[in-house]
This record gives sequence, C-alpha cells and structure tokens, in this order.
Amino acid sequence: MDKELYILWTSADPVTAEKMVFMYAGNSLKNGWWKKVTVIIWGATAELSAKNENIRKGIATLVDQKVQVSACKACADQLGVTELLENLGVEVKYWGEPLTEILQSGKKLISV
Repeated sequence: MDKELYILWTSADPVTAEKMVFMYAGNSLKNGWWKKVTVIIWGATAELSAKNENIRKGIATLVDQKVQVSACKACADQLGVTELLENLGVEVKYWGEPLTEILQSGKKLISV
C-alpha cells in the first residue's frame, strides 16, 4: 500500500491553512497515518506563505516535523516571493509535470 500523501494547497484562506493543511500534514506523520507527506504551495498560497507571519511559523513547524513543503516556481516567481519561500526551507520547483504524474499514477492527493 502506498503511504505517501500529497496536499495541493491553493486556498489563500489562513484558517484553512492552519486548521486543515498544517494540522493534517503534521499529525499525519506524527501519528504514522502516512510515511511521507508533501504540501504543494500553488497560486495565491505562495504569497500568503511568504508574507503572513502566522503562516510562515506554520510552515516552519511543518519543515521541523519533516513534512516536505514545496512551492510552484512559476507562481512564486510571478508573485515575487521565490527567495522568501526558499528562506523558509520551502523547495521551489516547477510542479506542472510532477503534478500530472501524481494524478495519472493514481497517487494520493488532497486538494485544498
């Protein structure tokens, strides 16, 4: 059984970030529900992640919990936040092809 989860995070709502994305991603590893969790920052969440202090703290906590946090490079570049995200420990890369592979292979993906 595949124990890898991807969370595609596109909602720029801070409450959704704190009460769903961060809670579930962190608890998933802590409680052994998944062996690997990757949070994918896409769209408006790139700017939220770079500029909102509470969200920055939440991302730092995820990184400390060994959740892989990655952001869409095209989005981050267009929003001018690539360096800020990288300074948080967020991997910044082009996600179009990897996301397509995740979807086509049937891997576990939650979109928020």
